[in-house]
Amino acid sequence: MPGTLALDVNGLQKSYGDRRVLTGLDLRAVKGEVTAILGPNGAGKTTAVECCEGLRRPDGGHISVLGLDRRDPRHAQRLRERVGVMLQEGGLPQAPSAARVIRHIARLHARPRDPQALLARLGLGDVAHTRVRRLSGGQRQRLALGCAIVGHPELVFLDEPSSGLDPQSRLAVWQLLRELRTEGTSIVLTTHLMAEAETLADHVVIVDAGRTIAAGPPDELRGPLRIRVSAPELPDAHALAERLASSHRDVQRLGGASGAYLLVSHVEGHDLDAGAVADVARALDEIGSPGAEIALRRASLEDVFLDLTGHELRGETP
Repeated sequence: MPGTLALDVNGLQKSYGDRRVLTGLDLRAVKGEVTAILGPNGAGKTTAVECCEGLRRPDGGHISVLGLDRRDPRHAQRLRERVGVMLQEGGLPQAPSAARVIRHIARLHARPRDPQALLARLGLGDVAHTRVRRLSGGQRQRLALGCAIVGHPELVFLDEPSSGLDPQSRLAVWQLLRELRTEGTSIVLTTHLMAEAETLADHVVIVDAGRTIAAGPPDELRGPLRIRVSAPELPDAHALAERLASSHRDVQRLGGASGAYLLVSHVEGHDLDAGAVADVARALDEIGSPGAEIALRRASLEDVFLDLTGHELRGETP
């Protein structure tokens, strides 16, 4: 991966009793880029990020944050000044007002953003003097984001930054994150929203069973063009593959939030094109599925995720 690393994790290990959560995870994030971490329930991504934040002590492996050894206590203060953290559950005090909380965080940093202006940007201006416990879930989520970035961090960890937000607030948060990236802030985020990763990420890391199973730019992970076949009654994948055997196509049945579908992929030396779409259409007609919908497209991150892990992506517990 080109570029200077904001985060470099090698062979990370962590167990809770007899349960091994991280089994040698590797993770790298380039300075000034957005790195998205995806993983099914229990994959270990939240635990990995908490180790990088200094909230959990790993059992093994090495973590370098902004070029400093995270496990060395001599670096703790410097990293607190340079790194922002947004926890999945917020971690906010409940009694003070939103304005008091973010002003307090701002005073801990040498060159903070204007807390009042940041609250307004996050759509919290009207509730600035409301106690945190009286805020809605989405408002607390936006306040937690504000607290993570008010100190002008060089690197910020965001755990599910748009979880619980309505569509309008989610788009506003995404725009703010794009601006932070443009300013040079390095962002590492975990998410269960494929659209968030596809929209924001320069680099995607897929984690399963406590280790990294794939990593790269979204377009690289999505791979070459494939043909997607969907229908109310999905045709048999084996039957379609047999019909396409002479044209060297591979057929997989996948499923996700949008329902089951077939993906027809190229085999080495046989690219997909309009002729391949015609081959699939003829084969579907021959096996009795002439009304199936056919689309020539690149795989989505959801396709890649399901192919690699066999899981649908939802929220996560550590």
